[in-house]
Amino acid sequence: MDLKQIYNSKIKSGDEAVKFIKSGNRVVIAHAVGEPVYVVDKMVEHHKDYKDVEIVQLVPMGHSLYAKEEMKEHFRLNAFFLGGNTRNAVYEGRGDFTPCFFYQIPQLFRTSLPIDVALVTVSPPDENGFCSFGTSCDYTKPAAEAAKLVIAQVNKKMPRTLGDGFIHINDIDVIVEHDEQVPELPNPKITDVEMKIGENCAKLINDGDTLQLGIGAIPDAVLKFLTHKKDLGIHSEMISDGVMELYEMGVINCKKKNLHKGKMVVAFLMGTQKLYEFVHDNPAISMMDIEYVNNPIVIGQNDNMVSVNSALQVDLMGQVCAEAMGLKQFSGIGGQVDFIRGAAFSKGGKSILAFPSTAKKGTISKIVPFLTEGSAVTTSRTDVDYIVTEHGIAHLKGQTLKERARRLINIADPNFRDELIIEFAKRFKENF
Repeated sequence: MDLKQIYNSKIKSGDEAVKFIKSGNRVVIAHAVGEPVYVVDKMVEHHKDYKDVEIVQLVPMGHSLYAKEEMKEHFRLNAFFLGGNTRNAVYEGRGDFTPCFFYQIPQLFRTSLPIDVALVTVSPPDENGFCSFGTSCDYTKPAAEAAKLVIAQVNKKMPRTLGDGFIHINDIDVIVEHDEQVPELPNPKITDVEMKIGENCAKLINDGDTLQLGIGAIPDAVLKFLTHKKDLGIHSEMISDGVMELYEMGVINCKKKNLHKGKMVVAFLMGTQKLYEFVHDNPAISMMDIEYVNNPIVIGQNDNMVSVNSALQVDLMGQVCAEAMGLKQFSGIGGQVDFIRGAAFSKGGKSILAFPSTAKKGTISKIVPFLTEGSAVTTSRTDVDYIVTEHGIAHLKGQTLKERARRLINIADPNFRDELIIEFAKRFKENF
């Protein structure tokens, strides 16, 4: 058969495709805006056909109907990262959370978490039969490679991205043709506090640095203060619209990178339709899986690597919780530790954890004497480098416990410094 015949022989309707899923299967759903929303919703429509299907996913950007209370006999969530639609499933016992560094997840798919079915979105095949995973190579490609069965939603609106994020139609078992808008993530509103944090972070970034940035108001605020920089590079698990804007201005050109010079290396992306149009067939973008992009040893091969991530709490020793509120899992580990350790391997590298000094409208300090009971330590005190708030920069690496506490108190919100100073005196037997 020629490629067209092979392709056509695998086409099924959504209703037909999800019948290949069986009770007790482990089903991995593609990441973030790479989720095949139509196929996932079809699976949920047929929930009565299943019992105890394990759903594995990180950032959920679809409807996550499988996580609803009424679905508990049919689906059980096993999350590596939680979002607004999936937290309650874990809180209420219908699911669980598996801690793992982002770059190590594909290895789990080949060992202790074997996959029965991978649900992915791809672009239409090119003349050689290769489909692009588009916005999400990350763990999505490794999941498709490890799965016993691959169900792919072919979506003409999924951008065709270059790099290593491709799958051949021979490696797809079931094809569902359905076009739908790739979910968009609107640009966040940036507050004055976040702008100040961005300004402080930008002071630590120099011409020629290679950056990893997360998503949200703070990374976007950082980017706004980099317009006067030169020759910046990108090696990042994800990018959004702010990176595109700096590339179009010529600030980001990746000329100084040691690895993949001239290319932005990315594992996944999400943003507006403008971003999806920008990355389509763009040779400046190289999509690769997280086993490569997030591997600390790979990251560290770029000189002057700077990572910027966030946190929920940091204690006076420098221990960081970025994923939980006490015993309640809020999000996940993601790539924070991958890039902090990668930056530590990098010649001239820096890692930054940036966040507002308070939460809940200024009523709670994020710099605390002790992490909330039950909270996980996402980033250890020995890994932490720079902590940044709207009140300043605290460089912790190589500092004593006493000096760490002093520096953190100096960038805490002034309304909470007195109680932190009391703890300082109690702990270190001297005045602040």
